[in-house]
Amino acid sequence: MKPVKSPRHIVRGLLIALFWLGIWQAASMLVGKPVLFASPLDTVKALAELLPTADYWSAVLGSLEHIALGFFLALLLGLLVGIAAFRFPLVKALVSPLLTMMKTVPVASFIILVLVWFGSKHLAVIVALLIVFPQIYFATVTGLSSTDKELLELARVFRVPGGRTAWQVYRPALWPYLNAACASALGMSWKAGIAAEVIGTPARSIGEQMYLSKIYLATAELFAWTLTVILLSMAFERAVRWLLRKVGK
Repeated sequence: MKPVKSPRHIVRGLLIALFWLGIWQAASMLVGKPVLFASPLDTVKALAELLPTADYWSAVLGSLEHIALGFFLALLLGLLVGIAAFRFPLVKALVSPLLTMMKTVPVASFIILVLVWFGSKHLAVIVALLIVFPQIYFATVTGLSSTDKELLELARVFRVPGGRTAWQVYRPALWPYLNAACASALGMSWKAGIAAEVIGTPARSIGEQMYLSKIYLATAELFAWTLTVILLSMAFERAVRWLLRKVGK
């Protein structure tokens, strides 16, 4: 059961939030030009104006759909390829150069190449997949490699079925590594996905709306869309972590 936060922790969290809101407000007042740096109040007003509109929800659902699809495809492929690489050294050797390229090539290069090859419609899906896949793959290989050898020997001696060995011996070893990789990859998938949308401006996307806000110098709206991305990323991370906890039990 998840521990309930004490009133002291809640008050501390509120004070920290108020501190950073104060910094934000002070920075806005120091700049003195809302067109360059919107205040927290201007951002909230812009968000309140966006919330009832169909364009807002269309963009939110479009980006959520593409980035979530890219993340879960990467999670599935990373697990499958990681398991294959753990089981067959040849697969690991063949995949290694591709992963080296994926880790070293700048995200902007990936975005431009995907735009040239596939267009902007599925840009966020492919970019999120390319960013997340290496982290899941390495976590899978490392986790499976850390499995207790004595437990594996016991399973072999007592002729435990392969499926049961995978679930009761390999899975507990893999899960901490997979959880850590997902925690890192979740934020990266949103950063890379939204960056791809800003460059490619696909229809029905937050990136398109952020680009339009920049074109029209609607800084408060730009901040409101940024706040939306932060909240969506946090909610998505909580949902995925909850799902992993359920599967990992």
